[in-house]
Order: sequence, then structure tokens, then C-alpha cells
Amino acid sequence: MRRIKHFVSITDLTKKEINLVLQISSSLKRQLKKKGSNKDYLKNKVLGMIFEKPSLRTRVSFEAGMTQMGGHAIYLAPGDIDLGKREPVKDVSQVLSRMVDIIMARTFLHTTIEELAKYSSVPVINALSEQEHPCQILADLLTIKEKKGKLKGIKLAFVGDGENNVTHSLALASAIFGMDFRVATPPGFEMQSIILEKAKAIASKSGGLIIETDKPEEAVKGVDIVYTDTWVSMGDESEKDKRIKAFKGYQVNTRLMNFAKKDAIFMHDMPAYRGYEVSEEVIEGKQSIIINQAENRLHVQKGLICFLLRTTINTS
Repeated sequence: MRRIKHFVSITDLTKKEINLVLQISSSLKRQLKKKGSNKDYLKNKVLGMIFEKPSLRTRVSFEAGMTQMGGHAIYLAPGDIDLGKREPVKDVSQVLSRMVDIIMARTFLHTTIEELAKYSSVPVINALSEQEHPCQILADLLTIKEKKGKLKGIKLAFVGDGENNVTHSLALASAIFGMDFRVATPPGFEMQSIILEKAKAIASKSGGLIIETDKPEEAVKGVDIVYTDTWVSMGDESEKDKRIKAFKGYQVNTRLMNFAKKDAIFMHDMPAYRGYEVSEEVIEGKQSIIINQAENRLHVQKGLICFLLRTTINTS
């Protein structure tokens, strides 16, 4: 019996496997754009979608993706399960995996995703936890390849919350592909040390570079990509005033973008709060590719599901 492959962390896939997911995703995207539809690669397959947090891009990309490939997705809202309260995560995982072919979960705690994967007999996808956001980063990698033509050697600066799930998965993915990843964050908001050290260890073998600083200009100088995210993630609302004060000076604006390369692009995983982490001029400017980035969530979710379900796709 073949071992089940889960996608809890971006590091659950090797560089070769991520490249294959990106190839499948690109092929499905071309097919959809050219013919207006995809083949029924996932006919009679069912995706169970567990949500503890609300979402636009995550829900629509997974649900639309399954529909476009002939499958079906079941949306399970927070009140439908009350995960870990009405019944244990272990029970939910075992029961659900007897009824569906694959599970995705968007949760508050990373340990919830890990427990779902531990007891599931079908693949489990981390659609977001407080520690990582690997599906977003797959979309980012596809977008970077489309815009820059490569991943290795790309210089990317993340400005904002270092202890953010996007920052963590970006750092790990950058390390895997030999990218130069720089994060600028105020004191007290640094990346989790366990993630930082893991990223540095991977980068030491790939030729990448992981740097953490509290100086945005230093991080952005000469980079190909400037990336940011909200200063107040879901679950951090009680710290809103504290965070806005701490991140003053870390806004991505025209002045900061001028430290990057002339052909640098701006990325944001959205939702974006204009006037806070990014200025209106930058997010609406020519360097911004956030809508392309968001669209690619659809294509990589499809590619990832096909990969995890071992669905044969012609990528030529």
C-alpha cells in the first residue's frame, strides 16, 4: 500500500515535487485559458473543506477547482463541526477520511492540522494555520516563475510581521529553491526561531540566503520582489493598536520600493489594508501583481490536489 502524502508544511514536498505541482498547475491553467474548461480529472472525487476561519480566496479556489475538474467540494463551516470542542479532532479526521477522498483545513492552530493528518487515511492539506500558509506560497512560486522566469537566485524581501504564517512558508520555500530571502520586521515580531533555523539549514545546502533585520531599506535594497502582508492577522485583533504603532515605518510605499530593482514587482497575499502595510500608490501601481497572484491560488490548488491524489496529468 502506497504511503499517503500530506501537505501540512511547505517542506513536506521536495524541490522536485514542488516543481511537479507547479508544472501540473501551469498545464491546467493553460488548458482552462485555451479551452474554457478542464477535463474531468477528478470525476467522482470529493474534497472535505474544514474552516475555522473565514476566507475568500481559499474557499473559492478549492471549491471552483474541484468543480472545474469534475469533482465536488463540501464546505464545513466553523459551526458545522466546532472542531476539538463538540468532538475530538482525531474522531473528525477518521470519520471524514472514510467519506471523502481528500481533506483541506483552514485552522487557528498548526497542531490541529498535524492531528488531522496523523489520523487521516486520505491526504490532508494545510490551507492555513497560525504557523504556515503553504498553499499561498505555491501560488507565489508559480507567479514568480511566470513573471521572472526562474526561482533560484531571485532576491525577495518581506516587510512586516516576521512571525506571520506567510513569512514562515516563504522563508522555507525560498531556502528550498536557493532564493535570497530577507525579512524586515520590528523587534518583538521576528520569525519563530525554529522556522528561521530550519530555513537557514535548508538554504545552506541550496545556495540560498536567509536574513532577518529591523531595517526595511536594508532588506529591500536591490531585490527583485517586495512582499508584505497585513499587520493584524486573524486572531491578533486584540493587539491591533499595539501592532499599528510597532509597524509604523514598515509600510511598503513608493519611497521604499525605490530601494528595490527598477523592474521589481510587488506581492501581497491579500486581503490588503491600504494605508497600513502598503500605500495606495504601490498596490494600485504598475509593479503590483496581486491579482495575478490571487488567481494562481485557483490553479495551484488544482495542481496540488491532482498531485496528492496521484492523478495523471499531461504537463507537456
